[in-house]
Amino acid sequence: MAVECTAQTEVIGDRMIVRLPADASAALPSRGQIAATVTVNATPYPTVIEPDGRRGHWIAIDDGLRSQLHLDAGATVQLEIEPTKSWPEPEVPEDFSAALADAHDLTDVWEDITPMARWEWVRWINATKNPVTRDRRVEVGISKLRSGKRRPCCFDLSSCTDPEVAKSGKLVEPE
Repeated sequence: MAVECTAQTEVIGDRMIVRLPADASAALPSRGQIAATVTVNATPYPTVIEPDGRRGHWIAIDDGLRSQLHLDAGATVQLEIEPTKSWPEPEVPEDFSAALADAHDLTDVWEDITPMARWEWVRWINATKNPVTRDRRVEVGISKLRSGKRRPCCFDLSSCTDPEVAKSGKLVEPE
């Protein structure tokens, strides 16, 4: 079932997002990440909807869609959200990708886990600005995958883990 709503674009740092209205977010099947096709002003946009850490959700608007739709901060957009079980492949960060490439014994393991699980690994590694913590997470991630773990560990799946737009697990307010 599609969720329809109207929302406004926001810019946090140099990132454009759309924070979903509470009623639209409440109609979604999970408080965590959700794979979906989101139609933005009649343009289909396959994406992963992110949790905001406040029982709501937000959508990142990439530069291509922003340019295509000529969106500025504060623009009103019409959304139709269609959750899907088909997860897109995550963009694996360079450091983790290099570690996976060096761990030849994990090629089959990485390919065998679901795209949703790969999103969780990427999300867990990306959830820190501290380079020492990040390096440790890459190392621990490889170790956990080697030991048979298919998902990272016990982190709050409903928190906002993107350090560019979050503070203490919550999506920051626009400036």
